[in-house]
Amino acid sequence: MTRLRKMMLEELQRRNFAPSTIQYYLQAVEDFAAYFHKPPDQLTPDHLRQYQAYLLSERKLQPRTARLHVCALRFFFIKTLKRPLPPDYIPYPKVPRRLPTILTVEEVARLIDSARNLFERTMLMVLYSTGMRNAEMRHLQVKDIDSQSMLIHIQHGKGGRDRFWPLFPLAADCPQHLLTPTSNRRPTKTTSVNAVTAHPRPIQTP
Repeated sequence: MTRLRKMMLEELQRRNFAPSTIQYYLQAVEDFAAYFHKPPDQLTPDHLRQYQAYLLSERKLQPRTARLHVCALRFFFIKTLKRPLPPDYIPYPKVPRRLPTILTVEEVARLIDSARNLFERTMLMVLYSTGMRNAEMRHLQVKDIDSQSMLIHIQHGKGGRDRFWPLFPLAADCPQHLLTPTSNRRPTKTTSVNAVTAHPRPIQTP
């Protein structure tokens, strides 16, 4: 590990950044240095401007992805190297706001029925009825679900934050299926569609 990488890693860890964010920031700075074939501490704001233009015009990164690179490079220059860097030197790309696509009842039914097994079906039902993030769903445990209070305790969500989320009737029956994924119990299509569409949520589609 180089001295600069170690310095940046320590600054990130001091601020308790998520492991995935740390890895992304380190890789972004490494890519920046590799593009100019120079150590990153020898690069200037002019290099930053050139690199940002390259990310958007040549690599064709989406604005949201390019924005993450900007965050990483600003962190490196300001927090690691302790250099002043006015926002105009490397502005945050404007991210367009788009309305989500609302699935019809039939589309929701096809989505849930496309599951290969009961476990995947349960995950789809919980994801759609609660709107929780994919990573949050993967870490969900039965003890996090309070069917009496009708709440889900989401731990270590985005930004490391915990929060409670309403437990709709559809999701309330799911923990038993998660405990017994090989069970022959299978929610019927009518039950799943009625429960899910009682609280429809927008789904982003490509």
